[in-house]
Amino acid sequence: MELNEFDQSDKLARAQKKVKEIKGFYIHLLVYVLVNLFVMTVTIMGIMSGGASFSEALFNIGTISTPFFWGIGLAFHAAKVFGFNPFFSKDWEQRQISKYVEQEERDAEKYR
Repeated sequence: MELNEFDQSDKLARAQKKVKEIKGFYIHLLVYVLVNLFVMTVTIMGIMSGGASFSEALFNIGTISTPFFWGIGLAFHAAKVFGFNPFFSKDWEQRQISKYVEQEERDAEKYR
């Protein structure tokens, strides 16, 4: 196998992995929406059967806690799949590497 063929197969494998990750995220999103609609409907109906109004049932902590906390996990999944990392981006990494290389060069010049 030539280097070019190996490079092409490597690119194909990475692309297939990325598509699989994106598909996994969208499946996660669909399950999130469907399950939370069901859970919220059942919870709201149960609370309303006790005499509460719809707005009281909708904004009850028991109604919103599952979508809220699961939503946090879904947001982290999206960040991983779509490469969003506001704290340690590639640009940040490159700046840090450059900073430390420059510091090492300055330190080396001091001791010459």
